[in-house]
Amino acid sequence: MKALVYDQPGSITWTDRPDPKIQEDTDIIMRVTTTTICGSDTHIVKGGVPDTPHGTILGHEGVGVVEEVGSAVKNVVPGDRILATCVTACGYCRFCTAQQYGQCLNGGWALGHLIDGVQAEYARIPFAQNSLYKIPDQLTDEQVVFLTDILATGYEIGVLMGQVAPGDTVVIVGAGPVGLSTVLTAKLFSPANLVVVDLVESRRKKALELGATHAVGPEDAHALVAQLTDGLGADVTIEAAGFPAPFELAADLVRSGGRVANIGVHEEPATLHLEKLWAKQITITTGIPSALKVPQLMKAISSGTLDATTLISHRIPLSDTVEGYDIFKNAATTNALKVVLVA
Repeated sequence: MKALVYDQPGSITWTDRPDPKIQEDTDIIMRVTTTTICGSDTHIVKGGVPDTPHGTILGHEGVGVVEEVGSAVKNVVPGDRILATCVTACGYCRFCTAQQYGQCLNGGWALGHLIDGVQAEYARIPFAQNSLYKIPDQLTDEQVVFLTDILATGYEIGVLMGQVAPGDTVVIVGAGPVGLSTVLTAKLFSPANLVVVDLVESRRKKALELGATHAVGPEDAHALVAQLTDGLGADVTIEAAGFPAPFELAADLVRSGGRVANIGVHEEPATLHLEKLWAKQITITTGIPSALKVPQLMKAISSGTLDATTLISHRIPLSDTVEGYDIFKNAATTNALKVVLVA
């Protein structure tokens, strides 16, 4: 088969690899029909995720068709359309029994990180009982592909861990794909103000199209939030960029007793300004999704309440994945949001 392989920092190739095989009786083999490129993939390519082995097939956002199942797999059969979530969950470790699938001791974020992923013609999905969902016939690949990661991340780690509630003032720092997914899912809770902060004007415009009430650059964020909250600060801030300055801004904009939810992937340290925060009684949360809320979000998509297909900026053949990475990493000139790869 053909696959996108991480050779070493700065180098990826579309090349021949052996077809994946069932290794455990809980595995399935998926024929990939649609996948996409994530910011986490570009972190790996830059060398920012050093535990990813050289030679790994990248990708953790895959939709496809079941080709083969292990003897213990009972929830799907060959021919079923499925989405494979970005986290792999054994179901029995200390964290899985607490429904913290993202922290699974035998999986977690494994696909395209520690084991071969889904930017390929075929992929092995471990622990199929807990790591995939069947796709309803009425939904297309494009409607559900972002449930594999960014919608689940924005919703579970941003909106739910931030405890967004009706009437809140919510600030999302970072308007990349995961930040915009957080806009879409935060709207489900009817916040009074949904503020997006980003350096790039085109992404601020996109945030407003998707339902943000305000979109500003970082230099204007303090004044706007103070105006909206009578100087108190935001009820919830969500960091969705993965860099020190956005995290520090998110922490600075939250009110006393408020909540900061970090969903960005960070490669370098950020400063926690306890000289400002020590008495504010704030809560800071971090994490990666369990994907347990995917069925809930899938129902919202089926009903028409949630539509993330507007995040698709480019559609290209799976065989052009290397070109897709170039488009994605040069978003400032290509205006890329999500590059969808179709087999």
